[in-house]
Amino acid sequence: MSSEMNFIDLFLQASFLVQLVMLLLVVTSIVSWTFIFQRVKVLNYARDEMKKFEDKFWSGIDLNKLYQELSARQRVDGMSSIFCAGFKEFVRLRKSANTSSQALVDGTYRAMRVSMSREIDNLESNLPFLATAGSISPYIGLFGTVWGIMNAFIALGEVQQATLAMVAPGIAEALIATAMGLFAAIPAVIAYNRFSNQVEKLENHYGNFMEEFSAILNRQALASRQDVN
Repeated sequence: MSSEMNFIDLFLQASFLVQLVMLLLVVTSIVSWTFIFQRVKVLNYARDEMKKFEDKFWSGIDLNKLYQELSARQRVDGMSSIFCAGFKEFVRLRKSANTSSQALVDGTYRAMRVSMSREIDNLESNLPFLATAGSISPYIGLFGTVWGIMNAFIALGEVQQATLAMVAPGIAEALIATAMGLFAAIPAVIAYNRFSNQVEKLENHYGNFMEEFSAILNRQALASRQDVN
């Protein structure tokens, strides 16, 4: 309990600029943890959605039926959204008699690529803030420390007899800023690296699905052209 009171006392006794630095780091830490919990929820949902969709897609279900089921949902995300975008474009282009098989597949792939870009942008939302917080928080804390120590030594120079007891509180106030900078930065860096890796894995899964789905649609396009001929 005494350490808590000491921390509060040191904060209250710090200079106004150092107090601003501490408050900025506290706000940064709170926002970072908010984004961390939010990203955990979003990425867990994306992985669960992908697994459920792949299980249904590779179960042999009719693609038209799968598209109708997904389109009836109020929310379509992740791999389901990529599938819907590609299948919708495939059906639209197939109705055109002048569209070649290659143009059909290329148009479908582009539609899926656009949908995947939107999904990745959503997954990466708020990650730049975590990267920024992790990279600059230590420097903000260090700035507060340097400023606090500078003030402590300036005050020390104004007295004739200097003692450790006189300079210790000022240095302690300043060092708290560095500690708070590290406290804000370390979780942000760890979370950013972990989330970036998870997003990259999801993007690879999405890309592999696009290639496999394009191959399936290409076979369907060739088979439909042969039936017409």
